[in-house]
Amino acid sequence: MNAALNHNLYLVKEHVGMFKAANNYDIYDPESGQIMMECREDQLGIFTKMLRFTDYKRMTPFDVKIKTPEGGQLIRVKRGISIFLSKVEVFDEHDQLIGMFKQKLFSIGGAFTVFDANESAVCQLKGKWTGWDFKFLNDEIEMAHVAKKWAGIGKEMFTSADNYVLQISDSVAKDDVARQLIVAAVMCIDMVLKE
Repeated sequence: MNAALNHNLYLVKEHVGMFKAANNYDIYDPESGQIMMECREDQLGIFTKMLRFTDYKRMTPFDVKIKTPEGGQLIRVKRGISIFLSKVEVFDEHDQLIGMFKQKLFSIGGAFTVFDANESAVCQLKGKWTGWDFKFLNDEIEMAHVAKKWAGIGKEMFTSADNYVLQISDSVAKDDVARQLIVAAVMCIDMVLKE
């Protein structure tokens, strides 16, 4: 697993723009302020681009690649058309399936289950309906937390509503596939639950 995925704290900044159809993010190391990963949705079809500006935005497919700044793929997150509930697939740097997310039918604030490649549950993503605050829980033990508020080292980078922080617990091993799945899930919370 790439060393960029071994950190426990990430600052995520969404690219903001007028008439923006694609979802693009930069992922920073809060200690150095350097970009560690880039999340890009490069191959967006014209029909999908048009639908992104309508009420059907949440139903559109996506194919997002999380890469190193040098361009090497770390994770790929893909979903087809979603009519009611989303099922999102996650692939590693070699495009091998490593897991998936399945949206829960009735949840206040948003929730989905994170599965590994064998469809065994890794954790649950649960959010609050009052804001942008999500936890990855395994048997009520917090594996990671995503929020829009943080008062740490990178606070000056953390001023826009399009920025948030991911904090992964020390209990998640450095080489655990759960790290890839958590990072991938964070990149699509906005697309699956919050759009």
